Amino acid sequence: MTEVIIVKDGQLLRSIDVQAGQRTDMVLLVMPGVSCDVKLDVRLSGEGAEANVYGAYVCGGEEKVKIAVDMYHDLPHCNSRQLFKGIAGGTSRVDFYGKIIVAQDAQRTEAYQENHNILLTDGAKVDTKPQLEIYADDVKCSHGATIGRLNEEEQFYMRSRGISLEDAKVLQMISFIAPVLEIIQEESEREQLAVRFEDAIRKLVK
Repeated sequence: MTEVIIVKDGQLLRSIDVQAGQRTDMVLLVMPGVSCDVKLDVRLSGEGAEANVYGAYVCGGEEKVKIAVDMYHDLPHCNSRQLFKGIAGGTSRVDFYGKIIVAQDAQRTEAYQENHNILLTDGAKVDTKPQLEIYADDVKCSHGATIGRLNEEEQFYMRSRGISLEDAKVLQMISFIAPVLEIIQEESEREQLAVRFEDAIRKLVK
């Protein structure tokens, strides 16, 4: 079962140890108005361990959001994935730091990390630093990060079909964070959180 954490104001520190053959799935959600400092240390300490960490954050005011994830691959045949997607508006500041550390003995590792962001205003800032630190040679690892704006061509397309500019922007932002919310297995919980994010996003575009 996927663990869903609604991040509150303040600091969140978590250390997770995934043993041989175990799997952990986690979704971190940061709603508008929340300033936080999140630090996750995930250690895959047994063969065949797997860890998947997902996150979504929407900031529309003066929030300061810091997220740092260290993913340690200590032994062979372990897999991990990180996917974080965020929207920053107002004068908010987002700092994302992610690091995958693959030990020399951790052959046959598969580890992937992505951080994608949309800026809504010139005053918002996002600093993203994905990193790889690999000491093994038989691995499949990648990392990537993007910072961009809402696609105006998509907005034009939707407006040509009778959708207002406001609704077009909302649909774009909902679609952007949807891959994170879709990880949540419990249907009722997933739908409730999707509604909360949609309500929050609509307030950003008014």
